[in-house]
Amino acid sequence: MPQGKPTHVPDDGLTTRQRRNRPLLIVHTGPGKGKSTAAFGLATRGWAQGWDIGVFQFVKSAKWRIGEEKALRVLGESGAGGRVAWNKMGEGWSWIQRPGTEADHAADAAEGWEQIKRDLAAQTYRLYVLDEFTYPMKWGWVDVDDVVATLRDRPGSQHVVITGRDADPRLLEAADLVTEMTKVKHPMDVGQKGQRGIEW
Repeated sequence: MPQGKPTHVPDDGLTTRQRRNRPLLIVHTGPGKGKSTAAFGLATRGWAQGWDIGVFQFVKSAKWRIGEEKALRVLGESGAGGRVAWNKMGEGWSWIQRPGTEADHAADAAEGWEQIKRDLAAQTYRLYVLDEFTYPMKWGWVDVDDVVATLRDRPGSQHVVITGRDADPRLLEAADLVTEMTKVKHPMDVGQKGQRGIEW
């Protein structure tokens, strides 16, 4: 795709400008590292365009202080780009058990999705980062068909990027852009734990 030119132009009745500015549903999935990292890179790019950014983290603990959160909060407060809102949905539920029951975590995830639906309806943000959102769908805490229908019918020009392993086929079918991160090698394969500045 040289110089960003499409290899095929559909006969959909849209002008080049309309097609170029169409809101996208993006999914970063697969077993490799870099899904969230790529999404937060996209958020900084959108922020620089003056877009308001809404980040919703679903399974990372609310106690974790990751580098991307600090950077995006500082950028959002700088006034040099768009606003940034960072939302952590519950205490996190993934690789580490947290206090509370699975029902509590499921309820937190469901309420997080309801908040996103409210924000989409109000067109609160230009870009939504739904970090690790594939997991609540996989675990049945959020209805995949509801997610697909809501994102398909969202108003305005709101972009959405969803990260996490094992993305549901229905979500992949609905997405405009899907990237699968594939692990070739990882330091954890030889016993090295995650490190500051690389994993968080």
